[in-house]
Amino acid sequence: MEPLLDFQNVSMRYHALSGETNVLEDFSLSISPGEFVALLGPSGCGKSTLLSLAAGLLQPDKGRVLLRGRAITAPPMHMGYMLQRDHLFPWLSVRQNACLGLKVRGILSEKTEKRVDDLLISCGLKDFASAFPQQLSGGMRQRAALVRTLALDPEFLLLDEPFSALDAQTRIYLADEVKGLLGDKRAALLVSHDISECISMADRVVVLSRRPARIKRIVQIDLPGTPRQRRSDPKFREYFDLLWKELDVHVG
Repeated sequence: MEPLLDFQNVSMRYHALSGETNVLEDFSLSISPGEFVALLGPSGCGKSTLLSLAAGLLQPDKGRVLLRGRAITAPPMHMGYMLQRDHLFPWLSVRQNACLGLKVRGILSEKTEKRVDDLLISCGLKDFASAFPQQLSGGMRQRAALVRTLALDPEFLLLDEPFSALDAQTRIYLADEVKGLLGDKRAALLVSHDISECISMADRVVVLSRRPARIKRIVQIDLPGTPRQRRSDPKFREYFDLLWKELDVHVG
């Protein structure tokens, strides 16, 4: 099967007056259609840089980043990007915020608006469609941001610590929401510092070293059920201990 997203021997350096920072060096990773992959590693190792490369916001110094076999040279139409902050416009209602990406791309129609309304229902926001962001809790704002992202019907979703500002209970609840809405067709790449979050959501957890990032280990997660159900599985602790030890080698 051809990879959906493919990092091929990617190297990346940041340039500043103080000198160069080598973030990625000969990095390779392939993600298949329908696969959920989590990147786990120390702060500053290059996780968010990998997302920016996949989103077409940065270009590598060496190597290629491919989406369905084609080099990513600009933000792909079928790529969704969910950030730590919701970035909702305070003067727009929840529904207007959710439709904004469709409007910007010129594809707002009766059909796409129906998709937005269905997503609002799925995320429990139907009764808040006319509310403004300042009237919502943090978890509801993130759900609104998720609806805005999924409204574009992306085939690949980039998640840059999207739950980090939320309390533990809301994080687990939203993890269930995201996994349920992604289904088996969309692929996703998650950046997180939370080991439990990675285990509960991912098919594979890729452990990265300090920068320049290299793949230290890839752990296949074989757990059934939703993210919340996975957390109560007896094998969950085994995966946690394994990943903790891998991180502890280069963080401790």
